[in-house]
Formats: sequence, structure tokens, C-alpha cells
Amino acid sequence: MSDKAVEKVGRPMKYPYTFSAKIAQFPLKHYIQKQWIWKYYFVAFGLCIPVFYKISKLANSPENKKKWAESQAKEAAEHH
Repeated sequence: MSDKAVEKVGRPMKYPYTFSAKIAQFPLKHYIQKQWIWKYYFVAFGLCIPVFYKISKLANSPENKKKWAESQAKEAAEHH
């Protein structure tokens, strides 16, 4: 490939009309560096994993499943 093919052609439009041009000119790097959500997202995700695990373990315990089955059977008996 020649050096001319690698160079950019022209300059960016003042207002990008097409969706692909809008995506190409979007300053994603700026948003990732400057917004707080990107910095703390993975930290918060890591801290939530043990909490969600504990909740899931409590909700799926055999005692809770038995209690739920009994309440569903009682409700079904009342309706029929």
C-alpha cells in the first residue's frame, strides 16, 4: 500500500449526517476517561457478587423451597 492510501482524506464534516459518520466521530475515549461510572462499574460489580450469592443461597435453601411449596399448595386448595 502506498502512503497516500493510508492518509486521511479530507476533514470531518461539521455535522455528520449519516449514522456511521456519527459513530465514527463520537468521542468515546473522552467519555471513558472522564465519566465516573466507567471507573466504579467493575468495583461495584465485584462487591455485589458475594451479596447476590448469599441472597441466592438463602432463596434456594431446602427450607425455603419447602415453605414456598406449602404456601402454593395452600393457595391452590383455596382457589379450587
